Amino acid sequence: MLMLSDSLNSYLIIAVALLALGVFGMIRHKSFIGMLISSEFILSGASLNFMAFNRFLAPNPAVGQIFTLFIMGLAAAEAAVVVSLILMVYHQCRSIDPADVQELQH
Repeated sequence: MLMLSDSLNSYLIIAVALLALGVFGMIRHKSFIGMLISSEFILSGASLNFMAFNRFLAPNPAVGQIFTLFIMGLAAAEAAVVVSLILMVYHQCRSIDPADVQELQH
């Protein structure tokens, strides 16, 4: 059984796994919803990196938390904009599959 200790390396490994999962999902998914969820994984990996470096290396503990709160706000704004775009594309094209949306290529 793999036991992760309370060290910076264990947090970085989890953050890299979230980043890799997000990048793989962005490449693999063919729907806008899947791409949105994958981008949230990428942002979660970045937030985890900031919090880990904040905990172990930063002299001022508020810096990493401020960056993480900024990323959370950015993720919420991104989700709101992307969901509204998905609804607009579905209303226009009756599909959320990027391959079916031909009008957006021009």
